Amino acid sequence: MEVLVITNKEKGMLINEQIRFENVLVIGPNGEQLGLKTKGDALTLAEYAGFDLVLINSNENPPVCKLLDYNKYLYEKKKKKKESQKKQNVHNLEIKEYRLSPKIDKHDFDTKLRNVSKYLEKGHKIKVSIRFKGREMAHTELGRDVMLRFAEALSEIAEIGQQPKLDGRNMLMLLVPKKK
Repeated sequence: MEVLVITNKEKGMLINEQIRFENVLVIGPNGEQLGLKTKGDALTLAEYAGFDLVLINSNENPPVCKLLDYNKYLYEKKKKKKESQKKQNVHNLEIKEYRLSPKIDKHDFDTKLRNVSKYLEKGHKIKVSIRFKGREMAHTELGRDVMLRFAEALSEIAEIGQQPKLDGRNMLMLLVPKKK
């Protein structure tokens, strides 16, 4: 019977025939210790049980090997890595910036609302800004009204994280998604 040899060079995990130690401590598939065995006995035991003999820790004396299905082990490891990356994406949320105008048209206002709502549903924070030009600085309350109307239109999916605040010629407001 031919034994399939699988190796993972980058992780350095040795299996079956690749193990170069004479005596190894064998651990069963359910975690029970099967004791100190010679390499040949351990390979025979693994083949009889339908598993691979995988070197877990070569630094111990004697080296520790475990009986397990190596392909299944690799699959589960890959699956866990993918799952952890999914959870990591939650922390990679951005702050998107949208610029309004104190004289914004109804259609432009609605378009920006639609775009902002998509980002809020994904969990991003939104920074809304208005830049006042020339004589518009005399009527900053118009810009504040536009911002508050914008926040009110998104009140079902977002709440105001930072109230509208005038900073030089810009007025800024932060919208954060509501907790589900």
